[in-house]
Amino acid sequence: MTRPLALITGASSGIGAAYARLLAPDADFVLVARRADRLHDLADELRRAGSAAETLPADLATREGIAKVTDRLSAGDVPLLISNAGVGGYAPLIDVDPARIDDLLTLNAEAHVQLVRAALPGMLAADDGTIVTVASLLAFSAGQTGPRPPRRTLYAAAKAATVAFTRTLGHELADTGIRTQVVCPGPVATEFHQGVGQTVPASMTAEDVARASLTGLRLGETICVPGLEDQSAALDALLAAESAVLSGGRRSDLASRYRQPLPK
Repeated sequence: MTRPLALITGASSGIGAAYARLLAPDADFVLVARRADRLHDLADELRRAGSAAETLPADLATREGIAKVTDRLSAGDVPLLISNAGVGGYAPLIDVDPARIDDLLTLNAEAHVQLVRAALPGMLAADDGTIVTVASLLAFSAGQTGPRPPRRTLYAAAKAATVAFTRTLGHELADTGIRTQVVCPGPVATEFHQGVGQTVPASMTAEDVARASLTGLRLGETICVPGLEDQSAALDALLAAESAVLSGGRRSDLASRYRQPLPK
């Protein structure tokens, strides 16, 4: 029996590697990351476990790296895409080097869209497939102030875009055999937080995040928040708040607070 092929980005360590190890009994792999040496080490480990493993070194913060992976996905033989690669880049916006802004947004937001778009034709032709994007709990943090959340303007914006993208895509694909899920972990014990900005204390293992995601897929979850106990109630409240803003904002007349005379 042919084993499904899973393409995993950010596979050289952390959550990406954890997905690969958990899926190894049942899947073969295309492993994507910047660090070729680590990819080869993981591929050798997976082969010893009985999986076929192809390595594809690529930097998804660059257009060239994205093109390498979208070219591979265009073959149409990947029914499981786990778009996990990302970087923290936590810092106040004023402290972010303008030269890094494009790289940060490309990796944390655009790469997900480009890879999913490349994978979709093959999945739609087969009427079967699974798309997982890895975002962050900080996607929901824009209204939070105080010392606890890290300085995160660009990061939170990119991850919120990934959440919105994956949720909306799920509605577009509702009548197909393709499943979608966006994963929103809190702090995780990985190398992820190295780089610009502050270090965030870790609380959950990468394996726990990957396990929650794969279990959530079996449960039919389109949003997976690994540490959230009463997820259904919280997401129902989020949907109700979104609906209230949308329905209330569709009025053709101004809200009463905007009807006062303009200041002179």
